[in-house]
Amino acid sequence: MTSTTLFYIIIAIIIINFIVDKILDTLNAKHYNDAIPPELQDVYDEEEYKKSQAYKATNYKFGVWSSTFSIVVTLAFLMFGGFEYVDTLARSYSDNSIIIALIFFGIIMLGSDIISTPFAYYKTFVIEEQFGFNKTTKKTFILDKIKGLLMMVVLGGGIIAAIIWFYEETQHLFWLYAWAIVTAFTVFMNMFYAKLIVPMFNKQTPLEKGSLRDKISDYAQTVGFNLDKIFIIDGSKRSTKANAYFSGFGSEKRVTLYDTLVNDLNEEEIVAVLAHEVGHYKKKHIIFNLIASVLLTGLTLYILSIFISNPLLSHALGVSIPSFHVGLIAFGMLYSPISEVTGFIMNHFSRKFEYQADDYAKTTYKAEPLITSLKKLSKNSLSNLTPHPAYVWVHYSHPTLLERVKNLKK
Repeated sequence: MTSTTLFYIIIAIIIINFIVDKILDTLNAKHYNDAIPPELQDVYDEEEYKKSQAYKATNYKFGVWSSTFSIVVTLAFLMFGGFEYVDTLARSYSDNSIIIALIFFGIIMLGSDIISTPFAYYKTFVIEEQFGFNKTTKKTFILDKIKGLLMMVVLGGGIIAAIIWFYEETQHLFWLYAWAIVTAFTVFMNMFYAKLIVPMFNKQTPLEKGSLRDKISDYAQTVGFNLDKIFIIDGSKRSTKANAYFSGFGSEKRVTLYDTLVNDLNEEEIVAVLAHEVGHYKKKHIIFNLIASVLLTGLTLYILSIFISNPLLSHALGVSIPSFHVGLIAFGMLYSPISEVTGFIMNHFSRKFEYQADDYAKTTYKAEPLITSLKKLSKNSLSNLTPHPAYVWVHYSHPTLLERVKNLKK
């Protein structure tokens, strides 16, 4: 195989992925005006349903424009030697391969961020503002960007530097060391993300003593679950949308509730949502996802180790001097169809786990407050109640609201 053939394969993968995504988006959009299923008639009144349809249509049009712009820029960058230009620029600053790689990725990431920021700004301050969701100030938006970039430089740069160093020292065995680094980082982030990273962006406060905390503690005792770390996060500083999540293991396990969730739901509904989250923990879903992620990372790195030394990867992107960092970009593009397949599989398991967590909440607490909480959360985020089945299969990590309500009413 020649580098030219590989170049056209990469172009084909990018275009086919784009076309498939647009077909799925269009199929989904055709269901926006479907009648609300009888089981969900109480979610929206007529005016609210029209608002949800307008919100979905606006996001669909925005998605078409932003993704089209993105693919045009990507293809132009590939066809006009963008990677060669950036690589040459990086090499003009240093002869050290790790520093060259860090400069190379830094330029690529910064350029990507500069291009994507106007779209993110429009999404936040025009679309989300128009439909009453946005609570983000321009100051918070800018600070989030700066903090995100700094984290990318420190964490991302550190991991890339370590992987390249191991590659140069061990060659074909580097994937084992890289796997160990990524696994350690993944486990660490699962354990301490809420404790170390979240405070950089949000304020977390322990749930105060009162009837809600008492009800949560009473429920936790009935299922033999030690839950003393319950935090409220100021999600309302960015959006009116609500959420809750479980994180950590052992002594570090904690539940985080968005303040918007606490404001939108009554106490029984909040306990039902927590019962669902406890179900994920009790059913070992968090451990499964962690192990699956680690194994998939190992498989990906092993396949990378087979091909990364081949100069064809760098040449396919038009870069004359073969290198690990350019090869990594080319490999990522070629590997994307496999990533799509593993994504489908993980989404399948995720939807299955959601049913199991719902069943756990229904068995150990009550079904009705979980049903009403799901309906309220869907209403408050103007969710799509009638998505296309193919779109659900590819993109949804949760079953649809209709499927969950039917399951809970069994």
